[in-house]
Amino acid sequence: MNRSLLTQCLSIRCLFLCAALAGICVASASSGFAQGVADLRLFEQHCTNCHGNPNGPAGAVDGLQLRRMTPEAVLAAITTGTTHAGLQGITDEEKKMIAGYLGGRKVNVAKLADAKLMPNQCSSNPPIDTLSANPLWNGWGADLNNTRFQPAKMAALSASQVPDLKLKWAFGFPAAEIVWGQPTIAAGRVFIGVDTGAVYALDAATGCVHWSFQADAGVRNAITVAPIKGQGAAKYGVYFGDIKANAYGVDATSGKLLWKVKVEDQPVARITGAPVFYEGRLYVPVASSEERAAGYSMIYACCTFRGSVVALDADTGKQIWKTFIIPDPPKPTTKTSKGVQLWGPAGGGVWDTPTVDPKNHALYIGTGDAYNHPAGRTTDAIMALDMNTGKVLWAAQDTENDAWLAGCGPQNTSENCPHDMGPDFDFGSSPILRTLPDGRRMLIAGQKSGMVWGHDPDKQGAVLWKAQLVEKLAIGMITFGGAADEQKAYFGLRTGGVAAVQLSNGEKKWFTPIEQPQAPALRGGETAAVTAIPGVVFSGGWDGVVRAFSTEDGHALWEYNTLRDFKTVNGVMAKGGSMGAAGPTIAGGMLFVGSGYTFGAGTTGNVLLAFSPN
Repeated sequence: MNRSLLTQCLSIRCLFLCAALAGICVASASSGFAQGVADLRLFEQHCTNCHGNPNGPAGAVDGLQLRRMTPEAVLAAITTGTTHAGLQGITDEEKKMIAGYLGGRKVNVAKLADAKLMPNQCSSNPPIDTLSANPLWNGWGADLNNTRFQPAKMAALSASQVPDLKLKWAFGFPAAEIVWGQPTIAAGRVFIGVDTGAVYALDAATGCVHWSFQADAGVRNAITVAPIKGQGAAKYGVYFGDIKANAYGVDATSGKLLWKVKVEDQPVARITGAPVFYEGRLYVPVASSEERAAGYSMIYACCTFRGSVVALDADTGKQIWKTFIIPDPPKPTTKTSKGVQLWGPAGGGVWDTPTVDPKNHALYIGTGDAYNHPAGRTTDAIMALDMNTGKVLWAAQDTENDAWLAGCGPQNTSENCPHDMGPDFDFGSSPILRTLPDGRRMLIAGQKSGMVWGHDPDKQGAVLWKAQLVEKLAIGMITFGGAADEQKAYFGLRTGGVAAVQLSNGEKKWFTPIEQPQAPALRGGETAAVTAIPGVVFSGGWDGVVRAFSTEDGHALWEYNTLRDFKTVNGVMAKGGSMGAAGPTIAGGMLFVGSGYTFGAGTTGNVLLAFSPN
């Protein structure tokens, strides 16, 4: 594309769904994870005569092309492009917001996030030759079964020591507003990514910085560390994805890029679950922000995204297989009165990290809802895929006919909003695979409805039991998942509180309520993933408090309010905020907590906290 056409089509008047077509749910320059109706209405007010308008000018750049641009390129085109009437009233900050929406991160953030500018450089950076020399918490669930349970030897933190936990160090993420990633601890280092697209490697004991890597867009998932071959001196790679659906392999010692692969071309696709490594392969889950785009927009051509799992060669990034959750590709269906073409079937995003079952040579995943009717049988389901081929082994659908568009309701007259919306009972969290003391195996899956399901992985996912943990099923009750030891599973609830379920029969053993704060923005309850060690379950809340409870009866053991300013080891101004997604991680006698996740509401933050009883 030539420069004149680019500047013409990127003038504000032509930047239609700089949000809807290109993805509403990316990091905003001013408000973190901005997904409000007001923001989209601003874009549609100034841009609907071009992008996304079926009657707009020919040759306008489509959403996919715009999303491939860097935020710096978008801002340059907006700032230096042809003056247009649509620019009237648009501020410089709003231009940066547009660039951030399209680019998936803030403008020029790489210059601010670079670890080379920090005063706390580690004095040495020895090569990582093994992962067995130090305790580790690797990836999302700490093990292949996604139990989020750290055994005593790896935790090196006992229940009796938890009340003595004290802050050891704090690290501030420059220019970040949301701590999306979950801390991974491996080889004596902490690996974590944030909304700026920066990934950091820190010393676990002191917080000194080894390196940073700048991804194309924000990094929301946990990082997996695993062996790598054929990449020079690199023996271990760190693997992760961004919110532009790029998967990365980076040298764990140096932070050098080894490979990058785009696993899905649909404009609003993203990677939120951690890639999982097994026997030389990475299994990458793919989700999207299309629900938000369709629900808030008046003219979005909904819906074309299908969730998937992609198998990659961990050494090269080469695709081995790809399995779509909805097997049939979307086709044109009807048009709205405005002439917008609608599509289907769509949906079934895979938000969670796959669970590995070596015995059955299977991957287990939870899937999201459908985006339009009819909802396929693989939506809101627990599924098993063959690790060799990606073939679907079985699918157990726990909620039928769930097609839901966020933002739909009386306040939105969009024709994309159906009158018979489903309840949005996604499985947004990873199934937990556990072997019971009697030898039975079980998949435990928490659903956004507030229901917990026990499925039999050896009998085509047959339902063994279900446990309703809330009085009334509603959206967002169990969002990012639970943890399980040998006897019980533990889940945080959006209504406020933590509950325990007996694995053998689904019996609710205890529930500890947590009083919700007065501030409405902090009343999101405990939607973040919980984490367990022998005798203790940890939970972070929307109120900014991280808490520890006894696994025996749920009584409180310890808490720490992160809603404060922190003096950081790298000299960056930092504060804590809400914790609504990633859970605490524990290894080598230390507790690591990222503070500052928001989603529409909540308090932003940009700090990683390390606690120790010593």
